[in-house]
Amino acid sequence: MCYQEGIDLLLQVVKATKDEVKKQHYRQKISEYMTRAEDIKKHIEKEKQDGKYHKQIKIDENATGFSYEKLFQEYLNEIVTEVWVEDPYIRHVHQLYNFLRFCEMLVKGPCKVKTIHLLTSYDEGSGKIQQISSLEEIKQSLNNHGVTLNVSFSSSIHDREIRFNSGWMIKIGRGLDYFKKPQGRFSIGYCDFDLRPCHKTTVDVFHTKHTKKT
Repeated sequence: MCYQEGIDLLLQVVKATKDEVKKQHYRQKISEYMTRAEDIKKHIEKEKQDGKYHKQIKIDENATGFSYEKLFQEYLNEIVTEVWVEDPYIRHVHQLYNFLRFCEMLVKGPCKVKTIHLLTSYDEGSGKIQQISSLEEIKQSLNNHGVTLNVSFSSSIHDREIRFNSGWMIKIGRGLDYFKKPQGRFSIGYCDFDLRPCHKTTVDVFHTKHTKKT
């Protein structure tokens, strides 16, 4: 992406430059960047095919700019029709809203998601009834948009990971619950999660030929 941006900028400079010597220099740079970008693309494709692709993103304490759209969008192409979410903490109200927000992102596209599988654990306190009813409401709402939600519960689940049938797997240390509580209901970041401060966590992205199904 950096090389592509650089190429676009250089093309603009070439159009605006009248000096032929400078133009030739910029054209040479464009050619070099195109070659490098193609080499990187081939390397990543080979890593994906070999099941060795690994990208890590570190989110610092109080960092912003890490909404679900920013984190997942590049992996949500039209090939994606099925999603698996494993997260033991889709229990409390704010965690249920996080999951709903994630589902909204999938509905908006550009992916063509038809089925979402959620594996989580029951709320151990008095919130169990609200948890079940909230997930049922999300299920009905998704159904109205042509998406099926399958919910399963496990008392032994610990890992947090999200998988797409395209082969991408994203593991977030804190699962979907990495946003901090807003300072107030009318504070910046309450609605736009790109502006919401985050807890410190790590995101690991892998690609595998075979996606495990629940």
